[in-house]
Amino acid sequence: ADADSVYHIVTAAPTPSAMESALSASAVPLSPPLLDLVLRRFRFAHGDPLRALSLLSLAADRCGVAPSPFALDTALYVLGRARRFSHMWDLVQSIHRLCPDAITARTAMVVLGRVAKICSVRETVASFRRLLRLFRGREGTESADLFNALLRTLCQEKSMSDARNVYHAHKHEFQVNRHTFNILLSGWKSSEDADAFFAEMREHGIDPDLVTYNSLIDCHCKNHGVEKAYKLLDEMRGNEIAPDVITYTSLIGGLGLVGQPDKARDLLKEMRELGCHPDVAAYNATIRNFVIAKRLGDAFALMDEMASRGLMPNATTYNLFFRFYYWAYDIGSTWLLYERMRSERCFPNTQSCMFIIRLCHRHGKVAEALELWGDMVENGFGSFTLVSDVLFDLLCDEGKLEEAERCFHQITDLGQKPSSISFRRIKILMQLANREESIAGLTEKMARFGRLLPEDCQRVRPPAETTPDGDDTEIIIAT
Repeated sequence: ADADSVYHIVTAAPTPSAMESALSASAVPLSPPLLDLVLRRFRFAHGDPLRALSLLSLAADRCGVAPSPFALDTALYVLGRARRFSHMWDLVQSIHRLCPDAITARTAMVVLGRVAKICSVRETVASFRRLLRLFRGREGTESADLFNALLRTLCQEKSMSDARNVYHAHKHEFQVNRHTFNILLSGWKSSEDADAFFAEMREHGIDPDLVTYNSLIDCHCKNHGVEKAYKLLDEMRGNEIAPDVITYTSLIGGLGLVGQPDKARDLLKEMRELGCHPDVAAYNATIRNFVIAKRLGDAFALMDEMASRGLMPNATTYNLFFRFYYWAYDIGSTWLLYERMRSERCFPNTQSCMFIIRLCHRHGKVAEALELWGDMVENGFGSFTLVSDVLFDLLCDEGKLEEAERCFHQITDLGQKPSSISFRRIKILMQLANREESIAGLTEKMARFGRLLPEDCQRVRPPAETTPDGDDTEIIIAT
């Protein structure tokens, strides 16, 4: 509750000084655990990153509260996601100046991940070099960790080919280890490429571990090579490496790809007999197989089974069904599933919300769309910007201008910027309805998020006022 209160205060305050006054009036004491929760809200609710930065500055400068490494890394993440790279690097420099040891390989992963998401491989490597200078004077293992962070980032945000090229270009500068090869084995779509790196790993005299085998098994399963995956399973057992739940989850997914969902379900039972208890991800993989096979009865039975074993379905579980209903244009089943999800207090993620809101749009279900939106506003889940784009399209198509205006004010009051496309569409319909005052209010709200484009500086024509020669007066709302 305190985290929600602080988040709403920070996102609603018009200025940093107003934020400070509102926080003081709330009597909620800032603390590192509270900052962690608030920063988590900023990340998953797509809050304004500059307001998150203002909160951290206020906590440190005025309240003497040092944010945790988690809060700092989360702040870097939201800044990078919003392409506020100058602010992100300023924060990195401040952290390094005040506490050099706080810059860890995890921090590097966050920074490099945001850079790689937007920028080129060359710019990502340049950012790696910039971070490496901050590690200057530390012993070699940490530099190797940073190199591994770069490789993992390239695997996740770019391509395995990019990671391979950077590895070969820089491998002589750093001492590669088992972790290096496990990273390079973790994302190959081609089993031949994965086998080649596995052979190079052996050439370096590095023995495979559980992570190595899991990566290889996963790669072969995704390439329909279930037989090869089972041979690797026998090999790892021969090396006295016990498979874990990740190993079995990969095999379950592979069996589904080759059309054997029943054998995959039997593997769940085999896991329990061997003392390796399935987790939510293992059940999700098994459920996915039955959904793909259009055997929803078996899929729902597994969903009930996992709940009976104390494993509550998560948003990923529900998304397997939402995707099926989405492509079947089945809004009725989708809404019933959402009501079940809501009754179990399982909050949808952005993907869930997009499946639901798009189906509402297709079927013209305004009431359901507004109900979903109300749940999002109340509980803070999903991407307000992405969902609002579809919601505003629906409301404008149905001529629901009052509802569109109310939702527009809700999203801006939460510190979220509606898309310019949605703003223009609502504005055009309001022009046709002669709602000049509403247009002025929406334009003022949009202007809070930065300078408007010329086409968004609305010309409002009040009918009551005229010039001396009888022409209507034009009032220009500029930024």
